[in-house]
Amino acid sequence: MTTGVSEHAPGLWAIHGSLLDLDHKLDETFLSWARQLKAPEYRFPQFLAVQHLDRLQYFSSFPHLVTFAVTLDRDEEELKRFAKEHEVSADGSLELPMTPRVTHVVTPAACYHAYVEFEGQEFTEPKIITTRGTCCRREDYYVGLERQWIFSMREIVCIGTSEEVHTFLAKAQKKVDRFVHELGLNVTWEGATDPFFNPKNNPKYTFQKLDPVKQELVFDGRLAIASTNDHRSYFGDAFQLTRDGQTLSSGCIAFGMERWLSAFVHSFGEDPESWPAFKVSDV
Repeated sequence: MTTGVSEHAPGLWAIHGSLLDLDHKLDETFLSWARQLKAPEYRFPQFLAVQHLDRLQYFSSFPHLVTFAVTLDRDEEELKRFAKEHEVSADGSLELPMTPRVTHVVTPAACYHAYVEFEGQEFTEPKIITTRGTCCRREDYYVGLERQWIFSMREIVCIGTSEEVHTFLAKAQKKVDRFVHELGLNVTWEGATDPFFNPKNNPKYTFQKLDPVKQELVFDGRLAIASTNDHRSYFGDAFQLTRDGQTLSSGCIAFGMERWLSAFVHSFGEDPESWPAFKVSDV
């Protein structure tokens, strides 16, 4: 196991020491790019209402990735019974009594909250913000720093006209290109599709295959460490984001923070002294 990473359970890892310092420095670099765009930083809740995800058809497209925020019923007798009789099995599982209907999930992407934040607003100019979120996606298997149940995502989001979003994404991609060239990382941009459930029967998957709107920055031919995403009017329609009465487009650039750490370790070794130096500046 890589120095600076400790596994607590399948899909759940802690990061400390030099790796955590590197995380902070990388994040400060991405945050500096947002500041250049005069993008304010937001800190959003870790939970997202199911009603917001449902309007995005998330539960039909990605049910296999969802982690729900489940609570016990508030009935006092049921709580007493659970407190007295609950039993954790040898496999580490716990059977729950009756639970109330679920209202929230642990957010699967950092940017979703931005559209909730600005729902129904009329904009006069492009709106660009940044946020970092702790995200949750259930996977078939897990690999430390690369494929985690809980992971960190830094995003810069743009809401504007289609042309404004395209300009934003192009500029963001150029910043990333200069940065990875400076670092010497072995990466390429590749067209990608989202991990749809039953993709052959999902029209959105077919649409993405025919007209790609997602580009992934792939390290060493196997690991996506960042992506640019052109949402077109999808979120604008869902959350009534408009200008002069017209639905706006949106797009984002996303950085999987733990995956950047993995790319560093695999490229330059575990010794921080061997890592390339870089300054948090106007890259």
